[in-house]
Amino acid sequence: MERITFPGAQGHALAARLDRPEGPHLATAIFAHCFSCSKDIHAARRISARLAGMGIAVLRFDFTGLGHSGGEFENTTFTTNACDLKAAADWLASQGMPPAMLIGHSLGGAAALKAAGGIDSVRAVVTLGAPFDPGHVTHAFRDLLPEIEAEGSAELRLGAMPFRVGQEFVEEVLEADLTDAIRSLGKALLVMHAPRDDVVSIDNATRIFTAARHPKSFVTLDDADHLISRAEDAEYAAEVIAAWAGRYLDLRRPAPPPGAPEGIVRSSEADPDGFLQDVCLGPRHHLLADEPAAYGGADQGPSPYGLLAAALAACTSMTIRMYARRKGWPLEHVSVDVCHEKVHAQDSDLTGPNRIDRFQRTVHLTGDLDAAQRARLMEIADRCPVHRTLDAGATVDTRLAAAD
Repeated sequence: MERITFPGAQGHALAARLDRPEGPHLATAIFAHCFSCSKDIHAARRISARLAGMGIAVLRFDFTGLGHSGGEFENTTFTTNACDLKAAADWLASQGMPPAMLIGHSLGGAAALKAAGGIDSVRAVVTLGAPFDPGHVTHAFRDLLPEIEAEGSAELRLGAMPFRVGQEFVEEVLEADLTDAIRSLGKALLVMHAPRDDVVSIDNATRIFTAARHPKSFVTLDDADHLISRAEDAEYAAEVIAAWAGRYLDLRRPAPPPGAPEGIVRSSEADPDGFLQDVCLGPRHHLLADEPAAYGGADQGPSPYGLLAAALAACTSMTIRMYARRKGWPLEHVSVDVCHEKVHAQDSDLTGPNRIDRFQRTVHLTGDLDAAQRARLMEIADRCPVHRTLDAGATVDTRLAAAD
């Protein structure tokens, strides 16, 4: 993840983070945050990390006057927000990374719908809890509207830092109409919204979807809140966007050079308050790892030892199948059960380094196999590569990466 700045629509330096893929860079996206939020909200971080894992670089930035970006928000309008998005797209293009997808959350989604038509490289747009009517945002500060009208601006505190909202911003969002922009979008559209969203009601998603032309898709976020603050909701949104994007973006991974290793497995924190890990194995394979609730986790994925046991079970089954197929034996089905426990080495005391790992493996073979064939397949089970690695032990070389 890189920290960068680029010039916004009004010339101010906008603070951004660029989540780059570890492997091949297949496409680029921009994430536009919600009103009064920042580029670092949970949903933005989670979705960006997931897309980076499948080869899509994601730029997420703070709009003018918000977060760590320069300028004063009271001097911005809905149009300048959309122009900030265009400025982000222009900066990416200057770096040889023209964006193919815009993702907008809440008012950021409305800005993405407004800006998308003016960014030729964009082929897909995603909205999360976005209002059809940008003026909906004024509900968040309705009590301040008389002061804004009388004084020209007023201080609003919705997040960690206060900011001022100006009269021009209010007037423009109240007059904004996205109907034509949505109808003439000319891009694939994914509308995501929670039926119980109590900030931007679900009828906004209906109006956006109805106004849009195909290709368009709608996916419910069920009981997620407006900020998509729960880890499981952000994960679900990320998974859906990642799968949907592959339909409209060219995400084919280039062939590796001869002799290249399989690649890098990266595990990244998905929830810094717990233990949930986002595990990416190249651009097409992704899973979660976690700890059980009894150990402080949220039990959203297998534990590390569960993954290790799964590797042994899967490799055993594959090795048996490969051998039976080569021999032409009538093996109809194979399954392998593995459980793991820590036990004490024989004749050792109950403390200290003499504890060892024991994997108990049960192989199920179905088919018209004779006793000799079954015995041979059980011998082959002990030859699976993961079994041999566990038996022989391994060396783990660890180094500290350069500071971000």
